[in-house]
Parts: sequence; C-alpha cells; structure tokens
Amino acid sequence: MRSSARTRPGARPETNAYGALSVLRERRAGGEEHTLAHAAEILRELAQPSNAAAHSTPRLLGQVEAAAAKDDKEREENDLEPLRRKPDLQPVPARELGAAVQLAPWQVLHSLARAIALSRRGAGRGLAEHWGCLKYTQALTGAPGTFMALSAEGRDTAEYYKKTQSDELAMGFGLALARHVLTRRHPDHSVSIVPSDTVLRAGWALAARDVTKNDPRQTIGYRYRPQFFAEVWKPGRPSRVYPIVCKGNHSGTSVSHTQLLSAAVHTEGVHIGGWADTPALVFSTELPVEGPMTVHALHAPGNGGKLAGPGVILRDLDAVLEQDNFFPGIQPSAEGDETLEPEPGIHVRAEHFAWFQHSIARTSAAALAAFAGDAGTIARYLTQRQGRERFTGVAHAALGSVQDAKATLHGIPFVGTDHVLRLNGTRVEAFSGVEADLFGHLAGGRLAQYREEAHDRRADWPADTWDSEWGGPVSVHPDGSVLAIRILVP
Repeated sequence: MRSSARTRPGARPETNAYGALSVLRERRAGGEEHTLAHAAEILRELAQPSNAAAHSTPRLLGQVEAAAAKDDKEREENDLEPLRRKPDLQPVPARELGAAVQLAPWQVLHSLARAIALSRRGAGRGLAEHWGCLKYTQALTGAPGTFMALSAEGRDTAEYYKKTQSDELAMGFGLALARHVLTRRHPDHSVSIVPSDTVLRAGWALAARDVTKNDPRQTIGYRYRPQFFAEVWKPGRPSRVYPIVCKGNHSGTSVSHTQLLSAAVHTEGVHIGGWADTPALVFSTELPVEGPMTVHALHAPGNGGKLAGPGVILRDLDAVLEQDNFFPGIQPSAEGDETLEPEPGIHVRAEHFAWFQHSIARTSAAALAAFAGDAGTIARYLTQRQGRERFTGVAHAALGSVQDAKATLHGIPFVGTDHVLRLNGTRVEAFSGVEADLFGHLAGGRLAQYREEAHDRRADWPADTWDSEWGGPVSVHPDGSVLAIRILVP
C-alpha cells in the first residue's frame, strides 16, 4: 500500500509527468501508454487555477431570513421550541471576499485534507484520515478565466454519493475561502483552522463516551456546535477565534439558504466571551451537476472571540495541556438585576481564555503531526479525552501512515508520509508533510518556536501549483504543510 518518496538506486530521475511518459514509452505500448497520458493530463488539471464563485449579498441574506421565518412558523405549528441562531448575520464585505477566488483543485483538496486529519471519519486512527481527499482527484474541472465545476467523473459520483461528496468538497471550498477572508481581514496575523470538537473535548464532555468514573461532570447535552475554529494569531499575543460551519449540496440555491440557516444554529452553540458577541463564518457550497459551483457565504460580526482581558495571562504553549472539566451552558446577559438561566451549549468565558488558546494551539500542532504521519508527535499534543491513546497503539493494517518519507518541493525540504494509489490504472504517489525545520520544532515539543518561525515565513511560501522537478501538483499552506502528487515510475 505504501512506497517511499525516495529514489531507488539506479532509477532514472524524472522531471515531470510528461517526462515519466517518455520513459514508459520504452517499456509499454498501446493502451497502457494511453492510460499514462490520461493520468498525466489529470495531474495537470489538478494544478490548473480557475475561479471559485463567491456569493455574499444583501439579497442572499434576505433569502436566508425568509427561510428562518418559514422555519420558525413550522416549528410553532408543530409545538416545537424555536432554535437559537447566530444573530445579525451579514454579507461578507466585498473587500474581504470578492466575486471570485482563484483556486486550483489541488489546493481545495489540500484544505480538505488538513481539515480531516484528526476527524475520526475513518478507521485510520487519525494517521491516514487525510488521504480521503484523494478520492476527489478527478471530481473538479476548470481553466483560467472560467469557473470551477464538477467534472464528468464528479457528476457520475454525485449520482451515488451525493451527501458525502457535497459535505467533503464543501469543507475544502469553505475553509479555503475562510482562510482567504480572514487573511484579508487580519493581514498581519497567521490563520490556523482546527476541528472544534477536538479542541473542546479537552475541557468539556461532548458525549457520554467522554465521561469517566473519575469525571462527575455531565455532558453538554446539546448537539449543535461549529465544525471548526479559525485561530487568528501572532506569537506571544492573545488570539482571536472564529467558529466556522461549512455545508454543501448538489440541489440548488434554495437548499443553500436552509443550509446557511442551519449553520447559524451550529455556530451559536459555542460562545467565546460575551453573550451573542462571537464573530463567525458560515458557508454553503452549491455543487450543481451541470454548471459552475458557487460558495454562498455570510458572517456574524462581533467583538467577542478575542482571548484577552484583565487578568488573562498567556500560557507557555510548550507546556502540557491539562485536561479540565468545565460546566456546560451559555450564560445570557443579565436583565436588570435578574440573572437568567443558562442556555444549552458551551461558553468559553474570560477565566477560560488562556486555557482555550493553549488547547487550540496544541490541537493545531497535533493536526499538523497527523498530516505528516507522526503518531508520537500527535500524542504529545493531545489529552486523554482528545484521543491521545488512539495514537499510541497499533494502527489497523494498511490504514496507518508513518512519518518516514522526504521530498524536496519547489526547492524546499519537507518530511512526512506517502501513499501509493492508482489513477485509472496508473500508479501515482501522494506525499503530505511539513517543512523539515518546522516539523523538527513540533516533534521536539518546541511549539512556541514553531509558531514564531511559521508566522515569520507565512508570506514566503511558493504559490506555484506545479513543480517540474517533482513532476506534479504541489500545494503549500502558510503553516508549512504541503500536499503533492505525481506519477510513480517503476
């Protein structure tokens, strides 16, 4: 199932996918050569940037508000309690979003892979979760000056796996746009995106399995939570945190309206700071079977989310994060002299701020280690309830990753893990990892130093999505992570 990224003794080095084709012409003929040419063309298309349409207008907001009014009426008619939603949603400012964002399909898959590295979506114990992005290597198509859409294979897949495909591709597109928006909003900060449940599990019991005999606290008893947190940070400074929800569909714009409405419920499940003052981003990606895809986006403004205040002292990020047991419930603002009953959900209050920043930073480090395939480093940064034990045992056969591969991409050394698969019969090699020096800091427990250097280098990474020396698509994120793929030459 696996193959090393290192060149075998005596093997001929290749410069690109078409160079690989010329070598194999000496050994293959007929249909095999055609298959290889097709694989080379797929890799070229993965690296080809095109426009991802972004839609965020007052009209969209009005349609979501109309959907909310309809939902409230239906719930009242059925004697159901109204759902608490993120208040005061607004269109994302055009200066932050724009009408379209240039993305290559491979960059979208990189965003998806980073998002699911600690997701527990499969049986890979978190070390191979991110390879799930590779099933979409032929799902998207586009070209300069056009809008990205589902390819013929993507349309065929949608007939059978609509929900899985729309959910996962929506993560890739939504998080790529979230990073784009927040980088424009906070240009002198770094942006890290982490799975919210993993962060929260270090302090709250999210489900019955999180409660032990020595942990008397109750579960939060509320199923609505954001999928991700975006941490906007500078080394040694208080972070700002944005809850994010990404949804997707193959059905049409009206479904996106209800998805944004649902996303507003999920983001309201976590408050950071004052009542109803936490900023958030919600996305619904429309992936029609025919025509270009569109990312519908709204945001909630707010002065909350900033992990700073009187008496808040930042922690040493290199120190081990202690698991805590905070009581669930979101405390509304008092009405006069009356203290209201807590609402269901999670409230990160001022006394939690330093702990919360510590949890987010170390969870982000664990996710990077998972992307590089290093179980020991993952375990270093997680608490028991976050799943540390999952990375200290034996992985399921054929599903684990091992941090034992190296690659030089755009002239930069990376360390990580690799995976071999077939692309329409042609063997290809995927590589995921982190820049060698930055990963050395993570593996050595020097998280603060990693963040210092990663922040300083955030604007220096290459933007080119094709590396001729490697021979295929390459995507590098500002956090120093990389995802690459190429044809594997025997």
